[in-house]
Amino acid sequence: MSIPLDTSGPFMKDYATETLCTWCDNCGDYGIWTAIKQALTELRLHPWQVLLCYDVGCHGNMSDKITAYTFHGLHGRVIPFAAGAKLANPRVPVMAFGGDGASFSEGVGHLVHAIRSNYPIVFVLHNNANYGLTTGQASALTWQGQSMNSSPNGIPERTLPSMDFVFSLEPTFVARSFSGDIPQMTEIFKTAIGHRGFAYVDILQSCPTYNKFATHKYLLEHCKPVGPDHDTSDFKKARAIAVDTSKHIFTGLLYQNKDVPSYYEQLKARQGLKTTAVEEVKKIDVSEWMKEFV
Repeated sequence: MSIPLDTSGPFMKDYATETLCTWCDNCGDYGIWTAIKQALTELRLHPWQVLLCYDVGCHGNMSDKITAYTFHGLHGRVIPFAAGAKLANPRVPVMAFGGDGASFSEGVGHLVHAIRSNYPIVFVLHNNANYGLTTGQASALTWQGQSMNSSPNGIPERTLPSMDFVFSLEPTFVARSFSGDIPQMTEIFKTAIGHRGFAYVDILQSCPTYNKFATHKYLLEHCKPVGPDHDTSDFKKARAIAVDTSKHIFTGLLYQNKDVPSYYEQLKARQGLKTTAVEEVKKIDVSEWMKEFV
């Protein structure tokens, strides 16, 4: 994907707004918010050159705390909107953001088919293992045995193994970081934006108010960046280190396959066209056809 360059900017301040942040103190959203702005700035993308799509949740309140083309959607439905926007205008980088609650419950079907279809968008999972906006209900990714507001005795269901689930769908890009590592998140976002297809980015996010188990301190102690010798093209190894978190939670770019065409590239009707779908929209006089209903 070619990314437009502009040597005159932008700057971090271009993404600033006057809207006050309302996240809890020490919320992981602050780090992710900063890394997004840093990545877009380093890619020399101006606010009007990107589309940022947010699901419902604490993270979704970021939609009015960053200057860009932003969209705040319905719970669990951000991926289809982001995919449609990208297909309408593939020249615009599109990032979608969703929480673990919406993405692995209400919207899990959209996630499945986004990976399957290899839509050319970036999806960032705000993974804080609970529904933070609705005051700490357990999600499909809440750990076993953890007391949550609506399940004080722990969840009766099994925790969904999200990374194993994602790898079972044969993704073309999988990365993981945590909300306290801004430099790593920045580099991951930059790489993900340049990926050919669907880029899945799992951000382990601290939630100081409701998640008392995967705290910032815990993540800081357990997350370990993959080494420089890590082969990102080795699917089997990437899946193994992503799933096994018994000793370390490996972070960074875990897997990337650059050879799989994106969904847009597979559309026969779009091949050979130099225009985008939005450029082909025009007014049509339907008055002649409407006479049939008079």
